[in-house]
Formats: sequence, C-alpha cells, structure tokens
Amino acid sequence: MLRPLDISQYRFLPGGAGRILFAILALLFAPGALAATGGLDLTGSVAGFVALTIFVLAYALVMAEEKLHMRKSKPVLVAAGIIWALIGWVYVQSGMPDEAEHAFRHTLLEFTELMLFLLVAMTYINAMDERRVFDALRAWMVRKGFSYRQLFWITGILAFLISPVADNLTTALLMCAVVTKVAEGDKPFINVACINIVVAANAGGAFSPFGDITTLMVWQAGLIHFTEFFELLIPSLINYLIPAVVMSLFIKSHKPGGVKEEVELKRGARRIIALFLLTVATAVACHSVLHLPPVLGMMTGLGYLQFFGYFLRRTLPRSLEKKRRHYLRRGDEKRLSQLGSIVPFDVFNRVARAEWDTLLFFYGVVMCVGGLGFMGYLGMLSEALYTGWNATWANIALGIISAVVDNIPVMFAVLTMEPEMSHGHWLLITLTAGVGGSLLSIGSAAGVALMGQARGLYTFMGHLKWSPVIALGYAASVVAHLWINAESFTVFN
Repeated sequence: MLRPLDISQYRFLPGGAGRILFAILALLFAPGALAATGGLDLTGSVAGFVALTIFVLAYALVMAEEKLHMRKSKPVLVAAGIIWALIGWVYVQSGMPDEAEHAFRHTLLEFTELMLFLLVAMTYINAMDERRVFDALRAWMVRKGFSYRQLFWITGILAFLISPVADNLTTALLMCAVVTKVAEGDKPFINVACINIVVAANAGGAFSPFGDITTLMVWQAGLIHFTEFFELLIPSLINYLIPAVVMSLFIKSHKPGGVKEEVELKRGARRIIALFLLTVATAVACHSVLHLPPVLGMMTGLGYLQFFGYFLRRTLPRSLEKKRRHYLRRGDEKRLSQLGSIVPFDVFNRVARAEWDTLLFFYGVVMCVGGLGFMGYLGMLSEALYTGWNATWANIALGIISAVVDNIPVMFAVLTMEPEMSHGHWLLITLTAGVGGSLLSIGSAAGVALMGQARGLYTFMGHLKWSPVIALGYAASVVAHLWINAESFTVFN
C-alpha cells in the first residue's frame, strides 16, 4: 500500500503557498500503480515524461558528437543524475526511499563489474600498444608491398580475427592506420577499405565475449556461456564476407608506392601478450568453473601485469647496459642515442590512458536506462516488442535500431527487460546488436572512431552508399543463424 503525500510538511511556507506548491508537485510527480519492476509505475506521470525527454535530448547530443566536438560522456552523465534525482524525489514523497536506493545500488553494481572488466582489458591493450606490438604488425604489413585488393582482404580478415580478443574499436583503429599509411590519400580506396574494416571488426566481435561491450554484457549476465558464443561464428563470417566480396569487385589491383618502416618491439612485449591470454583464461575459469563473476579473473590478471611491470622496472638498468654494449660493438649510433629516451614501464600510466570517455559514457547510459527501467518504461517496451511482436522480428528490429542508437543502451535495455526468450533468441539479439551498427558509419564505436582517424577520407555518405550491400550481409547472417542453430530456439534459459 502506498503512503499518501504529507501536506503538513509544507506549512512553513507563507499563506497557502505550501499547499499550492504541493499541488503542483503532486500533479507533476504523482506516481501510479506498481510497475513490473516492483516499484512505482511512473510511465504516466510528468516525472516519467521529463525523464524520458531528458534521455532523448542527451542522446541527441551524443549522436551529434562529431558536429559539436563535445565528448559523448557529458550529456549522459548529467541526464543520469537528473533521472535518478526525479526517481528519488518521487519515492521520498511516497514514503519509499529505500526502494529507490536499492534500485540505484543494483544498477550501479552491474556497471561496476563491467567497468572493472573493461578497464583491465583496456589497460592490457594500452600496454601492448606502448610495447609497440600493433606498430610492429602494421610495419610488417606495409613492408610486404601488397596490392590494393590484397590489402583490402588482409586488413578485413585480420580485423575479423583480432577483434574477438582485442575488441572491435582497437582493431578497427589499427587496421585503418595501415590502410591510410599505404594508400597515401587515395580517397575511394580508403573509404571502401574502412567500410570493410568496420564491418569485419563488428562481425568478429559478435562471436566473442571480449569482442564488444554488448557481448561482454550478455556473458556477464550468464545468459550465454563462453563457448556458446562460437555458435555465432558462421553467421558472423557470412555477415562480413557478403559485403566484402561485392566491394572487392570495385577495387583496382595495382600496387601503391612502397613505404618502408622498421619497428622494434620493446622488451617484454611478447610476455605481455602471453599474460593477457592468461588473464582471459583466468576470467573464463572464474566464470565457468568457480561460478564467480569473470571480473575477478580480470582483476587478478591486472595483478599479473603489475608484477611483470615491477620486474621490467627492476631489470631495466641491466637491460640497458646489455643493449649499450651490443650497439657499441655494432657501431649503431642511432640506437645508442635512443637508449637515453627509454622510460620505465608503468602500469598505472597504462590505466590512466584507458578510454575514460567511453567508460563514463557507459556509466551514464547504464544509469539512464536503469532509471527508465525502474520507472516502468522498459516493461512497456518489452510488452510492445516481445508480446506484441514475435521475438525473432523484435530482435532483428533492435539490431537495425542499433545502427542509429548505440548498441550499448539497446542491449542493456533488453537485459533489463529480460524477456522470456529461447537460447537461440538470446544468441540472435547478441548477433544483431553486434553487427547491426555496421549499417551506418555512426552505428558503432568502430565507425565513429574511423571517421575521426580518416577524416575526410571515410565519411558518412561514403558508407551510406554501401549500406544496401551491408544490409544484405545482415539479413544473410540472421537467416544463417536461424538455420544453423535452429535447435537452440527450442531451448529456454
């Protein structure tokens, strides 16, 4: 039973102002019945409409990031604060402050687990970048002197294969650096190669818990086990190959001018790669064997890196002396001069270089969507999509929506709604949310990042020209999943 609002607390105001103020507040923030979440149903109140409007406005600012040059975390952080402030006010006035507090803490815990997981992964990627692992890979590809068509296929295939481990954003940036360096301003080729990279990176990230934030969210929620993601391998491969084959037909086969670059891996680079793989194995073991959150394994893996960083710092003087003697014998003055600029490896510098704008954006989105869900809006959306529609069509539509609205809020909304779906349908939404963003350049983090890195060469309109072909790959990947994994649609989690 809801407790009525107490008007007497406003009698300190002069005259009838207290009652007038109360009447206005009651009109604006009056709660309805209990929502499906167990809290108040605020979907019909002005407080709910205000919260929804604020979220839409905040997300409009996020989508205009490239035009406004304003980091995407800012509007969603403010929107999250306002939305939960509205919730807190309504629940305090209804005599239910504990319910709002518990809901906020529950949503915050979900974000914290994912944030720590991502922070460790980003730290390892930054550590490998600092040790020049990615520079060495890029230099090797440049030295080989591949033709444009070969470069198109190699960068696409590598993007598909690397993104399941290194995430789709990092992989896309790496492959784009190769293309822009080799092609030397050839806009038509760079545009189509970047499209291929975005599609490949998103498709590759869809069949791995580490390939995208959305797949990580599904894995953390326990809806799909680690090995079950690989059921999406063939549909993801089809999603990449169909547009890649068509686009490759329009690429000239001549070779670009030779560009030479020598890159030497820094000490410990290969061992850091091994530690990252060990960290991934630890996270998987924690989740699969011990039934503990995988973030425990990732944080333990951060400890591995810290111990190794300590070893690198302690042994640096001895290593420098050894290299100095070696370069003196060879008479390599260039390498000798470079020894004085070597900086000791610092794990916390790698942590500081994590993509904090992305992490804070993730916090804002999770808290906004969690707040709207607590108000009852996600219950309404779930009823409209998964009751009014077939779950298959609902998941396909959400994948297309993720080309306009970032796939993070789309996936978090589905996880919060937790509709009654078969195992096959959970795999389907994982696939569609992961690859649907490839339909537009603004539909995924990889696409947005490449528009910045290859500014003027890879554009929204250049990507849009190939959207029908990408949509064909999207449709084919869905059909492939429905056919290959047909048995999974009869198994419910």
